[in-house]
Amino acid sequence: MAHNNNNNKHGFLDKWLRFFYPDSKIRFYPPQFIIRNPMVTIVNKALNEGYEVAVIAYNLNNLRELAENLGKNSYNKYIINLKSVFMEVIKRIVPKEDILIIHDYYSDGLTLLLKVNPKKQFPADLDGLTSKVAEDTAKHMKALFSGAALDVRPGYMFIEKKHYSIEDALNKAHHQAVAMAEKRVHSGFNQMLYSMNKIVSGKSIRLLAQPIFDVATREIKAYEVLTRGPAGTELENPLSLFSVARQTNMLYDLEIIVLHKTLEQISLNGSAQNVFINLTPITVGSKRFLDDLKIILDLYKDVSPSQIVIELTERDSFEDIEYLQMNIKKLRKMGFRIAIDDTGAGYASLHTISEIMPDIIKIDRSVIQNIDSNSVKESMLKGLLLIANEAGASVVAEGIESEKEAMVLSRNKVDFAQGYYYAKPAKIEKIRNSWHMERTS
Repeated sequence: MAHNNNNNKHGFLDKWLRFFYPDSKIRFYPPQFIIRNPMVTIVNKALNEGYEVAVIAYNLNNLRELAENLGKNSYNKYIINLKSVFMEVIKRIVPKEDILIIHDYYSDGLTLLLKVNPKKQFPADLDGLTSKVAEDTAKHMKALFSGAALDVRPGYMFIEKKHYSIEDALNKAHHQAVAMAEKRVHSGFNQMLYSMNKIVSGKSIRLLAQPIFDVATREIKAYEVLTRGPAGTELENPLSLFSVARQTNMLYDLEIIVLHKTLEQISLNGSAQNVFINLTPITVGSKRFLDDLKIILDLYKDVSPSQIVIELTERDSFEDIEYLQMNIKKLRKMGFRIAIDDTGAGYASLHTISEIMPDIIKIDRSVIQNIDSNSVKESMLKGLLLIANEAGASVVAEGIESEKEAMVLSRNKVDFAQGYYYAKPAKIEKIRNSWHMERTS
């Protein structure tokens, strides 16, 4: 990226930003004068508040070509407009409260730092968001400068919380995000690909389980399997693990391993309880899925498909709905049940529920949080219960953290619930038919 008159450009952008968004914490920092302390402070604050921080790098692949085609003066105008458009697109697509920093971090790209709530946001959310920002930015720039098509490629990585230095962790995450965006030989992308290959080949994931309780009787009726990467590594965090799996095209392989290890553990535990396994529509809708599933079932004949609930996250797009529906129909014939996750989180749709007709609807934490003091949320819950009743589906409320929230569920006759109020996740090896966990306050 050319840096002629950089101080003037950044001065212009700061004036523009302060004029239109006087309360914004977003700042453009010149790449040759990176002010690290404010960035570290902002990132550290978000991490201390319990958020994850995603570093999203947008690699601008054809800047040299654009510079040659446009000429010096037009190119400088192009760069100024690019940053303005980038800001506008982000402002439109990304919730303001999630934006930490927009940064001119390196010469051939732009960087966006977002705070991510791990209870509400998933890698699928970032996939859609990063692609949308890139596509809309390129589209707007093409409209402003006809014949100057911009090639924007995103990549992202989460900052490692356990790193001894936030600044070093930030730089490391940025380098990895750039590598994901560039996907070039001899880059950090190869290291991430190597790490994922190692995890997949060694099946080196860990499984936790969180029980699901009958709201009326307080008995454990099922448990949900949760996945973690290898302990002590940068991929231990499930957000990082599944983000890298997506970007290295290894999501299907990873989820098949989750399925394999879950059935293996059920067999070892001798448990007859129902088990919820999170799988994306990408995996369940794959042409390979049923064949791979049958191979796993043949290995663990003592595990009944009727025990297994395949939990589809609504945060993933249901792009090939017909093939997904066909696989779901076959899964039901085999005895499996289907649940739709995150209902009510802003991603779930009545259309999807009507198309899939799930056996179980899981209501997202965003509906449940503070529902005892919010009559609108309770009305939303009542509406979702009516929909579930029409669909013939049971309801599981997720993320219950207080007795008052649990009382609202009981009052509205919700079937099942899970959350820290009832029990925290535990190692899946501890699950038995007689397994009980003390309720947390």
